[in-house]
Amino acid sequence: MAINFEKKWQHIKLRVSSNRDDLLSWYLKNKRDLPWRKNRDAYAIWISEVMLQQTTVTAVRPFYEKFMKRFPQISDLAQSRIEDVYEYWAGLGYYSRARNLHKSAQEIFKLVQIGEGFPRTAAQLLELPGFGPYTSRAVASLAFSEKVGVLDGNVIRILTRVYGLDLNWWVTAEKNFLQKISDEFAQSNQSHDINQALMELGATVCTPKKPFCLMCPWMKSCQSFKEGKVLERPKSKPKPDYEMWHWTFYVETKNGKIYLSENSETPFLKKLMLPKNSAVKITKKPESFVFKHSVTKYDLFIDLKPVNKKLKTGPAVELLSAAAESRWIDIKNVSQINPTSLMKKILERV
Repeated sequence: MAINFEKKWQHIKLRVSSNRDDLLSWYLKNKRDLPWRKNRDAYAIWISEVMLQQTTVTAVRPFYEKFMKRFPQISDLAQSRIEDVYEYWAGLGYYSRARNLHKSAQEIFKLVQIGEGFPRTAAQLLELPGFGPYTSRAVASLAFSEKVGVLDGNVIRILTRVYGLDLNWWVTAEKNFLQKISDEFAQSNQSHDINQALMELGATVCTPKKPFCLMCPWMKSCQSFKEGKVLERPKSKPKPDYEMWHWTFYVETKNGKIYLSENSETPFLKKLMLPKNSAVKITKKPESFVFKHSVTKYDLFIDLKPVNKKLKTGPAVELLSAAAESRWIDIKNVSQINPTSLMKKILERV
């Protein structure tokens, strides 16, 4: 059954103003004391928002404090080596985010040096590496009070619940409808507090499995609470089909060093420094492999083959000679350029 977005929008728009007031009042009384809320520094907010993706405040806090102690200003991050960034990102996973942080820091620092400063709008930030719709809006709003709404998992959850929306929120048109609601909430001189309040409510009260409805400022107006359907919303996103890959690494070592190259062979873990490799997508588990590793929707069956230096030809030699970004690395320093658990498993078996 098609959703009449216009009809729903008119009904919701009438409720946003009072919901906004109730939410702001609740937030100012109950907000958590978090290190990135000490001020409205765009750099600090940006780092926290990237770290908070896919994990919790409790887990992020020690990583954030350690990272900011090492890179207190954007100039420190921009002028650092990517190996140093990896070292202080280790444990958070998703290392492409660390690379994008480094790239964006360099671009923003150039703007700072010529007097343009940190980009202040979501549209400007969206042009930078790693700044998606959520991160660009969050930084523009929280640091510079741009009247744009944020839409993360917490906000999706509370909006679908309070307004009784059975949306396929992962579909572009229906997600855009939720973004429209969030943007309406942000039409306030306190948009930075409103956006934080939305995320705070989802993180601490309107939680996924055990919401504390009696503590919610929207309990009386929540459509899902009235219907007894709080736990039925938001709808569950269909899980992606898992893919299986047989991934073979050709490992060459000598004098305490290992030969690594920038990975371009697979759709996962791109640009990480790894032993040269070849990968093939498979439909069933291979009969033999050294160990299994998982990355998001990928099940990886790993083989390790030492390079025979006596070989004049063969896949290993061809792969190594074709490397564009390759170099010998001291094994004891590998974690500085590739701190992933996959690399640790490889080294344990070398």
